[in-house]
Amino acid sequence: MTASPPPAAPFRHPLRVYWEDTDAGGVVFYANYLKFFERARTEWLRSLGIGQQALRERTGAIFIVAETQVRYLRPARLDDALEVTVAVREAGRASIVVAQQAWCGDALLAEGTIRIGCVDHGTFRPVRIPIEIQDCLR
Repeated sequence: MTASPPPAAPFRHPLRVYWEDTDAGGVVFYANYLKFFERARTEWLRSLGIGQQALRERTGAIFIVAETQVRYLRPARLDDALEVTVAVREAGRASIVVAQQAWCGDALLAEGTIRIGCVDHGTFRPVRIPIEIQDCLR
């Protein structure tokens, strides 16, 4: 029996909490964690050599969020330095499931699972993830 390889280390993206990210109490508004996760996924793809605009222009394919599940554990506040991670959990023909976390130092603030679908930009019908992207995910 062969052992499966250990999971790849998660991609890490630093960001800062700005005034616009907080609510009246000075705490990050819960929906903004989805924005933080989106930014980290975009930078993760960029680190793999995948520009989303170029992907759309070359193949007509775009990625959309199909499903999210987020758990909030601790608040982030104005000026906090965060680190948001991305780790692939599943890579199918037309979708990718990633696990994401938002950290402030050693404190886990929020974590989620996001399913991203690959669709045709014009019709929004599911399409296969381009092979060059599939190769990057292996």
